[in-house]
Amino acid sequence: MKFAVIVFPGSNCDRDMYHAAKDALGAEAELVWYQTANLEDYDAILVPGGFSYGDYLRCGAIAATSHIVTEIKREAAKGKPVLGVCNGFQILLEAGLLPGALLRNKNLKFMCRFEDLVVENSKTMFSSAYEEKQVISLPIAHGEGNYYCDDATLKQLKANNQIVFTYANNPNGSVEDIAGIVNEEGNVLGMMPHPERAVESILGGDDGLNLFKSVLNNWREAYVTGA
Repeated sequence: MKFAVIVFPGSNCDRDMYHAAKDALGAEAELVWYQTANLEDYDAILVPGGFSYGDYLRCGAIAATSHIVTEIKREAAKGKPVLGVCNGFQILLEAGLLPGALLRNKNLKFMCRFEDLVVENSKTMFSSAYEEKQVISLPIAHGEGNYYCDDATLKQLKANNQIVFTYANNPNGSVEDIAGIVNEEGNVLGMMPHPERAVESILGGDDGLNLFKSVLNNWREAYVTGA
């Protein structure tokens, strides 16, 4: 399996994503500059955190207009796994690949610490290596991580089982404690906590590794074992 790690001007978690996929997971991975022509040769796409374009205008707004996001949309429409973390989540929301928006944290401060999450849906291609309602610990590092959506969107997220992760102790004010959601098709995940920063015990925990294992296992099941 080959991962594309998208790099925008201002990305700063791209190397963490690369390490998680290549070294911790043992898959192929490449850093892909945002001006790259296409993503057809990759099996999954990772959109990392950071401050793309310095967060000017609005977090993720400028990056969402780039050519590479058009390519991400094209590959996502084919069913290819797309993971956006932190600023990557913001980009996916701005691009319309996921519903809702991210607001300033309720305390109006940047937060950087480990938080407990609850696995609400273990039946996605990103969460199948976890148990339903399993509590895991992942680091957060954001100032605008307060997930918001209107009542109609929230009702749809619940009806379609699109809420994958929630916070055990909602640190940022997100509606319904939401920490990560998937699209209706289940192949695009956006989340604020950083699984790529928790793939080895030396980093403070390895609960994030199962997310990447989930993607790899589902890809193998679909393309290697002849599904």
